Amino acid sequence: MAVVLLTTALVIVVALLAAAGAGKLARIDGATYPAALTRAAITFAAVLTLAASVTAALTALLT
Repeated sequence: MAVVLLTTALVIVVALLAAAGAGKLARIDGATYPAALTRAAITFAAVLTLAASVTAALTALLT
């Protein structure tokens, strides 16, 4: 149970860091704040989706 919680927390932290980086890069590129926030949200969702896909694939392979 503890491993699952730790892994979930790690995935969320990585997703937040990726989203923050994407938002910062968007602002440096000259995007407005709403556009940068949108890019950050899309990146956050993409990282979580990728993590879920990898988890599903590994579960199918290991069981």
